[in-house]
Amino acid sequence: MAHDVQLEAITYETKEEVPQELKEKKLSWQKLRRYDSLDLESRSIPGHHHGHHSKALTRSLIFRLAFQSIGVVYGDVGTSPLYVFASTFPNGIGNNDDILGVLSLIFYTITLITVIKYVLIVLKANDNGEGGTFALYSLLCRYAKVGFIPNQQAEDRDVSNYELELPSGRAWMASWLKSALEKSMFAKQILLFATMLGTSMLIGDGVLTPCISVLSAVGGIQVATTKVTQDMVVWISVVILILLFLIQRFGTDKVGYSFAPIICVWFALIGGIGLYNFIQYDPAVAKALNPKYIIDYFKRNKKGAWVSLGGVVLAITGTEALFADLGHFTVPSVQISMCFVTYPALILAYAGQASFLRMNNDLVKETFYKSIPKPIYWPTFVIAVLASIIASQAIISGTFSIIQQSLSLGCFPRVKVIHTSTKYEGQVYVPEANYLLMVACVAVTLGFRTTTNIGNAYGIAVVFVMTLTSCFLVLIMIMIWKTHIILVLVYILIIGSVELLYLSSVLYKFDQGGYLPVAFATVLMIVMYTWNSVFRRKYHYELEHKISPEKLKEVVGGISLHRIPGLAMFYSELVQGIPPIFKHYVANVPALHSVLVFVSIKSLPISKVPVSERFLFRHVEPKDLNVFRCVVRYGYTDVQNEQEPFEKLLIENLKVFIRDGFGLPQSVLSNGENGEEIMDVRQVEEDMQPAEIEREIEAVDKAWHAGIVHLIGETEVVAGKGSSIGKKILIDYAYTFLRRNLRESDDVLTIPHKRMLKVGMTYEL
Repeated sequence: MAHDVQLEAITYETKEEVPQELKEKKLSWQKLRRYDSLDLESRSIPGHHHGHHSKALTRSLIFRLAFQSIGVVYGDVGTSPLYVFASTFPNGIGNNDDILGVLSLIFYTITLITVIKYVLIVLKANDNGEGGTFALYSLLCRYAKVGFIPNQQAEDRDVSNYELELPSGRAWMASWLKSALEKSMFAKQILLFATMLGTSMLIGDGVLTPCISVLSAVGGIQVATTKVTQDMVVWISVVILILLFLIQRFGTDKVGYSFAPIICVWFALIGGIGLYNFIQYDPAVAKALNPKYIIDYFKRNKKGAWVSLGGVVLAITGTEALFADLGHFTVPSVQISMCFVTYPALILAYAGQASFLRMNNDLVKETFYKSIPKPIYWPTFVIAVLASIIASQAIISGTFSIIQQSLSLGCFPRVKVIHTSTKYEGQVYVPEANYLLMVACVAVTLGFRTTTNIGNAYGIAVVFVMTLTSCFLVLIMIMIWKTHIILVLVYILIIGSVELLYLSSVLYKFDQGGYLPVAFATVLMIVMYTWNSVFRRKYHYELEHKISPEKLKEVVGGISLHRIPGLAMFYSELVQGIPPIFKHYVANVPALHSVLVFVSIKSLPISKVPVSERFLFRHVEPKDLNVFRCVVRYGYTDVQNEQEPFEKLLIENLKVFIRDGFGLPQSVLSNGENGEEIMDVRQVEEDMQPAEIEREIEAVDKAWHAGIVHLIGETEVVAGKGSSIGKKILIDYAYTFLRRNLRESDDVLTIPHKRMLKVGMTYEL
């Protein structure tokens, strides 16, 4: 359902403000605790508290979540010691002091980017506990009218976790930037483009991480025995990758949360081995804490040092997972696990490898495995392979979540999203994506064959996403946090300049494999743009040709139209009004069920919508027709699955809507002092008799028990006559190809086929 998102902010047909006089009528007002917010634009609802929900977490729960996060979040960054030094020195070590320069770069990069940027700053830019590029974009969309999904509407702002504005004395700059972004269509397009680019790069990361992690881990066999060739290593890696993707259908909770002990053992091993090598070979590498060695490294190697940054940056691969996987944990738990487990283990691991290399310059290509003491070589090898599989698992499950969020943007074709866990939220599986990722991973592994070549491609995806995160974060710091401009400038000058330096370095290796993530992103961007563009055109067409209330009364109340027992749910993507396809249906099938509900799915720019606030209803006049409009709201991490009793929830909420007297007839509206229409509560109490309400509820129950039919609007779109060649290619070929080769809407909505009827119509756009 997440794909059915409306991409334009559409104004309401009627906008009636609730006057203060009515709010003061406390006793009667409480009876009207839910508004018909498809019609009324209210300022506030009693009992709703906006802002972030704070959870009282016990210390034991935080530490338990911190332990679990080790198995889910850090597999990627934790396996980086397998290949960082080999990727940084692909042509060997020219000067022994270069090792100190690279170690200093690794130390300050991890400290600056991973700890200071992500752990201390970016984690706080979460969207009600959710992280990632889409979370940052959703925050901006809710605060300012910069998105193409409908926000800033009355009923959306009344969702309990929607509001986010913070009071501050530095509001003038935030207001200026907000106004500038809202007035510029170019700026809105750039923000959407950046979000799509970040999403595409992260999906590309989902292809490269399994390849480089598994290939580097399995390569340890060659260090132990010369009988194993590189071809054998490649094919063993391919088999592991195929098995890894085949088990995804069983759910990431069964594969992911049990991994924490293994990753803990992995960090204990690399930290312990690093400490042993540090003491055994050259404790003097502690001098690398002095950034002077970075300057000396660049003086000696000049362009070579700049190019080698593409290898150094691999030390922070997977850092984005700190933020992207935040939804499964909490900010304190991730901060604890990073600062007290992952960070010390990584620093010790790299320091130990540097000490080993100071005495063994010629072993740089097999740094990790050659530095392992012989008694624990094979146990470490086994744990390394398991850790690489876990690292791959984390990014694969993260890719599924990213695709799910992209559906909420209306930027991704319809795919099946399966919620694989009733115990853990956010655990999803996308079959189409899983098999495409498997094919891509196998192709990359067979094509590139070595971790050095894959590392050239890997770096671009990593740094691109980090740079985009910084750009979004700066906007959030100014517009939402209202951070002092000096602190914003410090962030840009320090963090921004470091990331741009790394970005320039990885782009230098574009022709050595760096083109791969760019190619992935380009293909995905074309797919996203095609789907998004035609989706918006189709929505505008339906909006322009929607059925007016008068026409609906005429159609439904027609003498020739027969009413049959039962309840029909008519699904459409149009939130504002009745879609034109309904008239097409009635013209060909002159019969309607006794109760008719027009259901529209709407995705909000927030992570989750509470079930109690998910359904909005409106009674279509006249009331005796038993025709309703319903908008079902989802957040971008909400998934409708087969275990969710959607039909039951909708009907129960419909009966609550009727019982509370929200099918307000026009006679209830009376003129206020200034001539505006207001609700006369006394008239409501008189007009809405219990017997009338019970009769209407009884009609709904009777229709429900008679049977539910799901009517699905399936619209074909074609370019209109006289359209340009580009438009014809976009609509008639590209979009049509995607639509016909992916899921049908009923598969995505998990509608029972035995009670489903499709209604087809062609739109000329």
